[in-house]
Amino acid sequence: MRVGLTGGIASGKSTVSELLAELGAVIVDSDKIAREVVEPGTPGLAAVVEEFGPSVLTEAGSLDRAKVGEIVFADESARARLNAIVHPLVGARSAELEEAGRVAGKLVVNDIPLLVEVGYAPFFDEVIVVDVPVETQIERAIARGMTEIDARARIAAQASREERLAVATYVIDNTGTLEDLHKRVREIYDSLA
Repeated sequence: MRVGLTGGIASGKSTVSELLAELGAVIVDSDKIAREVVEPGTPGLAAVVEEFGPSVLTEAGSLDRAKVGEIVFADESARARLNAIVHPLVGARSAELEEAGRVAGKLVVNDIPLLVEVGYAPFFDEVIVVDVPVETQIERAIARGMTEIDARARIAAQASREERLAVATYVIDNTGTLEDLHKRVREIYDSLA
């Protein structure tokens, strides 16, 4: 069984991912893998620099994620070009980790923030969506240090709440208490494991 986990920015998806890991799931985290495939010295970083120029590098030679974010969240075609470089690399590494988890007999959960945006929902037997209202996302993103303008731009660049909910087989409403969240995650884990 293939399980996907997604949610918009500041929805609490990372917390859900951590809770699932604590329960024994193997988490294949696309964000972590996306950082890994563009580390210094990788073909992924070389391809990003070739596409966007050396201004996307820090002085130390690593990817300046904030600079790249400014570029791609303001320009849909730039985002598509970045995704065309990074997504295949992430997909290949994810497949390796997913297979290792399956061989170990564990529930494997693919944590993919852009699962809906890249059209991956049909490739999963079950899709868990962490859901909160847009205003909650904005409040949480601002609390993390993002400006309201940046938060709204990121939200606008992602699938809508309705698009995510349309592919969900499990929905986690993350507007309650941490205890509520733990309980719901446990219910889902127990039904999938």
